[in-house]
Amino acid sequence: MQIILHGTEIAKQELLMKAPPITTVHYVPSIQNFSDYPKAEAYIDLSFENDKNTITLLKKLNALVIINSVSDMLAETDPAFIRINGWPGFLETAVIEASFVQANLKQPAEAVFKELNKIPEWLPDEPGFITPKVISMIINEAYFALEQEISSKEEIDTAMKLGTAYPYGPFEWAKKIGLNNIVRLLNRLSKEKTRYAPAPLLVQEALTAKD
Repeated sequence: MQIILHGTEIAKQELLMKAPPITTVHYVPSIQNFSDYPKAEAYIDLSFENDKNTITLLKKLNALVIINSVSDMLAETDPAFIRINGWPGFLETAVIEASFVQANLKQPAEAVFKELNKIPEWLPDEPGFITPKVISMIINEAYFALEQEISSKEEIDTAMKLGTAYPYGPFEWAKKIGLNNIVRLLNRLSKEKTRYAPAPLLVQEALTAKD
C-alpha cells in the first residue's frame, strides 16, 4: 500500500513511530505534491487548512483522503474525507480518534490505519472528538487558576502529573499542542456551551504565540 503524507516533521515522526518498516509512506513538502503520486491508495494531510483551495485540491485525488481536523467537522470540510485527531502528542499512541460520514470509507480507512499500526476509535463527527476536548478544558482551567494566582505554571504542571499520572501537565500540554489550536477549539465549543469560553490569559498568550 502506498500512502502519501504531508505535515510537520514532528507530526510525521509521531504518526510513523509505531509503523512497521515495510510500510510504503512517501513524505511530501506540500499537498500540491500529492498529484505526483496518482496511484497512491491514501493521502494524509496532517497540516490541513479548512479553505476552499485546499479542499478543491484534495477532492481531485482519486483515493482515500485523511485530514487532521480537530475543530472542524466533515460537514464543514467534505463528507468524502476521513477526519482524525492529529494534534501534536496525540499521534504517538496506538489508538487514533477518527470520524467518517460516508460508511463506504470506513473499511479502506481501517486498512490504512492498520498499515500504520494504528487502531481507529470511531467517534461522531463533532468538534473536538473526546481527548482534545478534555485536555483543552483542563488547560483552560489551569489558566483560570494562574490568573487567580493560585499557583505557578510549574507547580500546577507538577501537581497534575502527580495527581492524575498524566504524561504532561496542562501548561506542558498547551506548549506541545499549540495555544492557538486550543483557543480555536474552545471558541468553537463555546458557541454551544459558554462553559468552554477560553480564559482571558490563555487568549492573550495565544496572540503572541509562535505556533
